[in-house]
Amino acid sequence: MIRRLMIMAILSGWFTLVLASGEKTETVILQTTSGEITLVLDKAKAPATVANFLRYVDEGFYDGTIFHRVIRNFMIQGGGLTQDLTRKPTHDPVQNEAKNGLKNVRGSIAMARTQAPHSATAQFFINHRDNPNLDYPGTDGWGYAVFGQVSQGMAVVDQIAEVATGRQAGRQNVPRQPIIIISATHQPRK
Repeated sequence: MIRRLMIMAILSGWFTLVLASGEKTETVILQTTSGEITLVLDKAKAPATVANFLRYVDEGFYDGTIFHRVIRNFMIQGGGLTQDLTRKPTHDPVQNEAKNGLKNVRGSIAMARTQAPHSATAQFFINHRDNPNLDYPGTDGWGYAVFGQVSQGMAVVDQIAEVATGRQAGRQNVPRQPIIIISATHQPRK
């Protein structure tokens, strides 16, 4: 009887742990003209940032936007501009959560921002390599808030990072052929 209770307690603890870990992540699929990228978002460590990102996803904000800044061996940035490089209107900025222990490593997704630490709105970037200089505290005492990781589709990120870029409409590192986010879809937890 004691052995049976111990086994049930262990299984119950394991099941609770599995459920808890599932509740701390969300999945988003970016369908792009270069292929599909699956993101796993860490809402336990970056709750405000994940909520902000999912708000834009659920509103369809990212659909039709482009990766407008691509720098090989650094990152690919998108989520705020249309194909004609028009900036889309956004919600208020989110508080910088860079001090969450997540690192700007290859394949991580982080919020883009201006020089002001708490200025991130909709734009994000996927690190093409490890970028420890972007981690908290960074050069400005804040860094860039990582809130998830590519779980599938890193080959697509690599492909995007290799495209030819140039100057366009006063911007640098713009892909010569637009790389469009066709859709961003929030996959509910199962």
